[in-house]
Amino acid sequence: MPADDCVFCKILAGELPGDVVAENELAFAFADINPATRGHTLVIPRTHVADVHEIAAADLAACALLAKDIADRARERLGADGVNLLHSAGRAAWQVVFHFHIHVIPRYAGDPLRLPWISKSGDPREIAAAAAELRG
Repeated sequence: MPADDCVFCKILAGELPGDVVAENELAFAFADINPATRGHTLVIPRTHVADVHEIAAADLAACALLAKDIADRARERLGADGVNLLHSAGRAAWQVVFHFHIHVIPRYAGDPLRLPWISKSGDPREIAAAAAELRG
């Protein structure tokens, strides 16, 4: 069920313009109007849900498969050297549009995009403690 004020639902319904990239029965992909790199695409479920915590397993699988297909196309057709797949859930994770979406961001050698963290070694005890809490 679409949300009346959701920009992604409006693109899906054809009420707002969007450059369609691909679609399947449960998912829809369109070009990001604020692209981080050439070919930046958003993959959404046809059903309105806010984030990964609300999405049905079948919709998530359809979005993941469509994102993989677009990632492959970016490498083969756009000459991307790599691809980032990104989903943000919640304001603290930089989510701006509250309709589940996966960013498919083609990466090119020397492109200016930088992710917001620098990887560094963590405390092994804290890593183990968090893993224990997350385990089944």
